[in-house]
Amino acid sequence: MKEKLYTIEMRDAVHAGDECCFCWLERKLEQENLEFVLGSSYMESDIREQTSEKGFCRHHTKMMYDYGNTLGNAWILKSRMEAVNREFKRQMAALGTGAGGTESPVPAKKGGLFGRLKPAGGGAASGSADSAPLEQWLRSEESHCYICGRMDGIYQRMLDTFVYMLRNDEEFVQELTAGKGMCLHHFADVLAVCRKSLKPQEQSQWIPRLAELTSRNLDRIQGDIDWLIEKYDYRNKDADWKESRDAVQRTMQKLVGSYPADPAFQCRK
Repeated sequence: MKEKLYTIEMRDAVHAGDECCFCWLERKLEQENLEFVLGSSYMESDIREQTSEKGFCRHHTKMMYDYGNTLGNAWILKSRMEAVNREFKRQMAALGTGAGGTESPVPAKKGGLFGRLKPAGGGAASGSADSAPLEQWLRSEESHCYICGRMDGIYQRMLDTFVYMLRNDEEFVQELTAGKGMCLHHFADVLAVCRKSLKPQEQSQWIPRLAELTSRNLDRIQGDIDWLIEKYDYRNKDADWKESRDAVQRTMQKLVGSYPADPAFQCRK
């Protein structure tokens, strides 16, 4: 099969021998996007305009700090703070006049989970009705992230590439099914894209095979974590560790994804 950009990435992920090929891709994608944001792109006005509007989630804000580009972070945060501060004052002005003045509250963006929660009793808390638009706007600002947005678009294309390669690349399928599979978090995404993109006959072929791959590797990880515990028994102090030395972090990854043992991703000096 003729190699394309995404098929090369997908094949590299399987070749990596990781506990989850999609965790491997996600980490690579995240690090590339962090380098992009804190590289020279922060001096480009169109990029700064987008980062000022969308901001960053808690996870990526921490990654940006750990990355270590103080000047890059400062420029991005300066523009973001200006945008947030300006909108906050608009929301405050609406809060002051919304109850009995002539101005209307500034319409809030769609809020996240916490923005939809209501006080006990089903109504607004006494004396707090006018603060609802401000609260909704604040919550909505937690619901978007520039890096997450860039990653999500590419990740969806990676999932589509995965299905394409299942259909068209027997060598890839052999390597995938002989490997360590994927974590449960990303397996759910794979099931979703298979249901969306595969015909019913193809689903009946591929979903059981992928589920069996996942089950086999869950058993493998179960054996590793079980043996790690057994090694702490004094009777096994001289026994071989087998594959259990890093069983805790690999079990965590298999269950929820990501890399709990990874050090902070930092700027290469």
